[in-house]
Amino acid sequence: MKGAVLFICLLSMFLGSAQEECALGVGGMDDETIAEVFQLNEEQKESLKNWSAELKIRNEILRNRAEFLLKQHEESPPEVLMTVSREYKTIMDSMKLNIRMMDKRLLSIFNPKQYGFYVKLCDQLTLRPIHVNKSVDEK
Repeated sequence: MKGAVLFICLLSMFLGSAQEECALGVGGMDDETIAEVFQLNEEQKESLKNWSAELKIRNEILRNRAEFLLKQHEESPPEVLMTVSREYKTIMDSMKLNIRMMDKRLLSIFNPKQYGFYVKLCDQLTLRPIHVNKSVDEK
């Protein structure tokens, strides 16, 4: 249980926000930990694996856009850099939204016991659980 609490705490610090949301971090370096902590069944593990791969592709495209944006404006004047910084932030925000979307997908296939355990961990860390219903809206 302590390992699970530490895992979610560290991940939430990495993703960060105001009233911080309790992130799982699907697609990160700890998918196996997620599977172990929440005792995922084989079908859930397969979904986790597929969504992790999808997330990596989605965010790699965004990472490439961000790198191109920065390279394109290496020598730009400050007023242009301000615009570039807003575009860069938009790309980074999209990456965070992708992570949240995949977390929400996984949470939507948790059974009541798994989801209850997730909520309990979040409560212990005073983080806001991601609420899901069985029809996940990915917009």
